[in-house]
Amino acid sequence: MPSITVENYLKRIFLEQQESGGEIVSMGRVAQAMGVVPGTATTMVKSIAESGWAHYEARKGVRLTEKGNRMALAILRRHRVIEVFLVKILGFDWTEIHEDAERLEHAVSDRVLKRIDDLCDNPNVDPHGDPIPSATGEFRSRPQMTLFECPIDQPIRIARVLKQEPDFLQYAEEKGLVPGAWIRVIERNPIADAVTLHLQNRGQITLGGKVAADITVE
Repeated sequence: MPSITVENYLKRIFLEQQESGGEIVSMGRVAQAMGVVPGTATTMVKSIAESGWAHYEARKGVRLTEKGNRMALAILRRHRVIEVFLVKILGFDWTEIHEDAERLEHAVSDRVLKRIDDLCDNPNVDPHGDPIPSATGEFRSRPQMTLFECPIDQPIRIARVLKQEPDFLQYAEEKGLVPGAWIRVIERNPIADAVTLHLQNRGQITLGGKVAADITVE
């Protein structure tokens, strides 16, 4: 079994691959995602590649092997099921669960995870709207658009909050921008880098472009 550090790299590389549409992930992106210098990331990725978890190409980057993808999905599943458990069963706020889930994802066995999953009614998404891989390794990420891409003046539902820093989540919750909330985009102003929308039961608000880009709808 991989170490905790290797598991963290596999999960992060998988997520970066998802964002890039399956393309090879540059070492700069890996280093930034892991919060280390590029040399450290390269050394670790080479070790991961030697163990068969990934393919590394000098001056290009890294891509997970099938073995690496399976492991990354298992880690991601543990993390997101645990987040549901912390919110739904233990009553934690969705703004404060990420770090605890990061630690617990490496400690929970498959047997315990199955019991947690059943206790939470086998969720398909975590509290932030992120899809949860199935126990068999299936991962279906539904097509979604950001608030800068979605149709104007049509009822749409918030699906995911991509940015998960506590301050951002607190702001989203304060404004009612949570998964499941129904909204309608009234206007987009690219010059002002702003989006004006109407929230059901809350009224009209205007968001900056950075906030709008981190909220997806379906």
